[in-house]
Amino acid sequence: MRILYYDWDEFNGEDCRDAMRRLGHQVDTIRLNLQGFDVTPEIEGTLKTYFYKKEGGRKYYDLLYSFDYFPNLSALCSKYDMPYVSWVFDCPHYTLDSHTASNDVNNIYVFDKILCRYMQDKGVKTIKYSPLGVNDIRLSKLCEKMDCETAGHIFYQHDVCFLGNLYDNEYNFYDQVRYLPPDLKEYIDLVIQAQEKIFGHDLFTDEKAITNAHISNLLKYIKFEKTGKYEMDYERVIRDILRKKVTVNERRNILTKMGQRFNTVLYTMPGARPIEGVCNLGVADYYNQMPRVFRRSKINLNITLRSILSGVPLRVLDIMAAGGFVITDYHQEIAEYFIDGEDLVMAYTPEDMIEKTAYYLKHDIERQEIARRGQQKVFENFSYTRLLPTILSLD
Repeated sequence: MRILYYDWDEFNGEDCRDAMRRLGHQVDTIRLNLQGFDVTPEIEGTLKTYFYKKEGGRKYYDLLYSFDYFPNLSALCSKYDMPYVSWVFDCPHYTLDSHTASNDVNNIYVFDKILCRYMQDKGVKTIKYSPLGVNDIRLSKLCEKMDCETAGHIFYQHDVCFLGNLYDNEYNFYDQVRYLPPDLKEYIDLVIQAQEKIFGHDLFTDEKAITNAHISNLLKYIKFEKTGKYEMDYERVIRDILRKKVTVNERRNILTKMGQRFNTVLYTMPGARPIEGVCNLGVADYYNQMPRVFRRSKINLNITLRSILSGVPLRVLDIMAAGGFVITDYHQEIAEYFIDGEDLVMAYTPEDMIEKTAYYLKHDIERQEIARRGQQKVFENFSYTRLLPTILSLD
């Protein structure tokens, strides 16, 4: 198969292209100056040249591929009858609300079963499900290299580590709302606090906690710019804003408690507000530093972004693929794919996460064996070379 790969500097692009090539595909990359999601004459002209290329009387390329979904790419693929494969790793990913998502040329894969069902129930039949993947070959070699490094070159050794965004910035939209009626805000804040204490159940789709009336009232005070280019479900956007606020709170609160009891570090984006007792070590790059952090930290935490309702976060797979030990909040699909206490460790409340951290810091052999089994399972079931044949099948 000949794949035209849209490269937008996504962090996992080279891993995916490497796997495609090892599967025997020809992969040619293309970069485009995409401005928003409009189709410009320049973009159309560039892609048209690739789409019209032929060999032996047939189209040279079998499909256009991208991580995440780009409506303008789908529109052009539809116009020139080119299959478009999109594997979405962001959640939420509101470009899926574009009317172009239903284009017949699309094969869109999302890693969250609840999101997949939601989109299919909306009538978008081009949406399919696949978990996310890792490059097992690259990481196996990197792990071997790390294990052979001398003690004088070993870095990133931490007791407790969280690598991820705190979202206490411009992406925390709830705290930017200028006004809510006091009774409404008080109630929503109580639900947010309750949600922080519960892993694995989403209160914002639970009618016993948040009713449609609550969401309708919030929409009176939280306004959106409506361009007409998307068929947005603004009620879902409101729920995601509340989920993001929960994520902001619980990541800070859990890390604060971790910092009070353990040697705890944080790798995150610039501008994050300090957390007392937690050492912020800045950004770790995906290819080299991050696997080292995961492999050498005794405890890696996964505190899932709450807009991921059921899927296995890429962070969990990345930790395990690097041979790292992970304690994660309970999530439906994590429990489907992995065995608690054998491949990884699941926590059911923030307090449970803290107590299990204390336990596994004292049980090195048990912790290391779980990490070993977890890495093996991820390599067997979540490698790109295992998942891509389905992704690229165009069925």
